[in-house]
Amino acid sequence: MPQPDPVPPRETTIFRNNRSLAVRIPPGFGAPGDKVRVITEGDRLIIEPVGRSAGLVGLLAQWALEPPLGPEDDFPDIDEGLLPLKDVDL
Repeated sequence: MPQPDPVPPRETTIFRNNRSLAVRIPPGFGAPGDKVRVITEGDRLIIEPVGRSAGLVGLLAQWALEPPLGPEDDFPDIDEGLLPLKDVDL
């Protein structure tokens, strides 16, 4: 599927909204959804869309793609090295 032509960089304005700063996003730069992540790298401010959560079904599907756990991931035998249990009469 061909990628859409990239939108050329444009200058925009930053304005104050109460105690926060807001950025006017020009047409053509819209992000899917209604949430974005803001990152600073040095003096750069990066705004990127946040993907929607796939929910529990999506998480389980993602976990199914993980490789199986190895023997080093087994729970340790916490009873190893303990004395044998004594019978108790009640």
